[in-house]
Amino acid sequence: MPCHNRQKTYLARQFHATLKNNIYFYCLVVISLAGCNPKVENPADAIYFNGEILTMLGLQPAYVESVAIKNGRIVFVGPLAEADTLRGSDTKMVDLQGQTLLPGFIDAHGHVAQSGIQRLTANLYPPPDGDVNSVAGLVESVNQWQSINKPFIDKVGWIIGFGYDDSQLAERRHPLASDLDLISPDVPVLLIHQSGHLGVMNTKGLQVSGYVEGARNPSGGVIRRTKGTTMPNGVLEEMALFQPLFGILSKMDEEMSKAMVLAGIDAYTKYGFTTAQEGRATGATCDLLRKMAGENALAIDVVAYPDIEKELAYMLAHKQKDQFNYFHNFRLGGVKISLDGSPQGKTAWLTKPYLVPPEGKEKNYRGYPAIPDEKKVFALVDSAFANNWQILAHCNGDAAADQYFRALRHAITLYGNDDRRSVMIHAQTVRDDQLDSMQNMYVIPSFFGMHTFYWGDWHRDETLGKERAYRISPASSAFYRGIIFTQHHDAPVATPDAMRILWSVVNRISRTGDVIGADQRISAYLGLLSITRWAAFQYFEGHLKGVIEVGKLADFVILSANPVKVEPIYIDKIQVVETIKEGKTVYKSGL
Repeated sequence: MPCHNRQKTYLARQFHATLKNNIYFYCLVVISLAGCNPKVENPADAIYFNGEILTMLGLQPAYVESVAIKNGRIVFVGPLAEADTLRGSDTKMVDLQGQTLLPGFIDAHGHVAQSGIQRLTANLYPPPDGDVNSVAGLVESVNQWQSINKPFIDKVGWIIGFGYDDSQLAERRHPLASDLDLISPDVPVLLIHQSGHLGVMNTKGLQVSGYVEGARNPSGGVIRRTKGTTMPNGVLEEMALFQPLFGILSKMDEEMSKAMVLAGIDAYTKYGFTTAQEGRATGATCDLLRKMAGENALAIDVVAYPDIEKELAYMLAHKQKDQFNYFHNFRLGGVKISLDGSPQGKTAWLTKPYLVPPEGKEKNYRGYPAIPDEKKVFALVDSAFANNWQILAHCNGDAAADQYFRALRHAITLYGNDDRRSVMIHAQTVRDDQLDSMQNMYVIPSFFGMHTFYWGDWHRDETLGKERAYRISPASSAFYRGIIFTQHHDAPVATPDAMRILWSVVNRISRTGDVIGADQRISAYLGLLSITRWAAFQYFEGHLKGVIEVGKLADFVILSANPVKVEPIYIDKIQVVETIKEGKTVYKSGL
């Protein structure tokens, strides 16, 4: 059937389903009004009904007719006739009008504050999230941004953009310092790659950062050079980017930093998230989040995982038990360690060479470790175990995953492995034997399944080759081993779009329409589990979140259609209608 005909059929089904639900609702209201009891002793604050209420309990979809909440908690789940006994004169009756109610989405891995950076700086995303598809277009976008953002530039001292992707630029290359000099020869310019692991500076930026001719590469980073010379060409990898970036961000005053966090939270709530993560957090960011929490400025829960390599002293100073409980929607969740870079940027650490190495690299180039000294990795993971901190490890490449397993085995030998829920962030290229290791060591993989859309073609043709690319983020293989997994968006690497996550892992269709490993597709319901109940388990918050059940927080998302029931290809057309945190609306479409 042609695509447009399928879409018409889908929309027709939705119309008739809505009509049927509205007729059903009308009948219920007539019956309900006849039995209204304004003298209910302990009435509910709100009752949700007349929709598809998906509880996320069990491995198959389960629905209930109504949900009642009070004081931010779920107090009843079941038939509407029984919920009606909790309806008082002030109870809000929320007619879902055939729409779908689920537990609020939980960010298994992202960077909510950095998402704010992306929103406040020049948007350099390629389609569908932006419109930059050439170096000239990139320069034009930054020039437009700087023309209306002089106060930001004056405060920070830099012109900043985020989200360019060399794989999507017409030139199929990174912009260089000479390109960025067209933006400004006098003001430092920094444009951050969509992966967040590379960036490019203009000549002035390189100079103020100390990246002059002959400058040495920092440990765990690379300064790319003009061919045949030691002169930096503007492109910076990993720690060569992070070191100056941290200095730039430190120039933001409190007002700007708060605006950045609020912009990130606004992005998250728009897509149905009621719990966000600040992964690889700095101590300063944690202090800011705690301060904002004390001011009741955080609309949703934010869980921070400081970088254990850089913030070990901070964590040791904040390891009291109460620091890991929520304080007005903020808490520390544990620590993060980064062991390699990004596959799309060709800095992830692999056991087998990249299909097409970066310019100037040999054919056997396999990326590199973020922390070359393995003894240091062992010591850091040991510290996490010794202090009972949950550890999240960034491992894109399978060589980085091997290193993580070696460190975990060492720590487990010393401190045991009693319900630690260690996490492997991204786990993009893990092999079958590594999935077996996860199963044996109770490691939770948090997959970045959105790569199949954003970089599926790039991985097939440039980075990994077809065999490895078609196995990227192997969620199906994990599930058949009985491994609980989560899925994430890694914002601002991608937009924090829950429906885009779901569409990607269910369809695994690339930008060009290629299916990137049909055998690794999962069902829409499993995809939803990975951003609700299983994500709550990853956070040790299953007693609070992830399912619709009496006693849980009233964290909900209302969707325009049911992802489990629509045709998979249309999942990304589903809209977030409303996001609800502990009974309070934090986002509503159309407002």
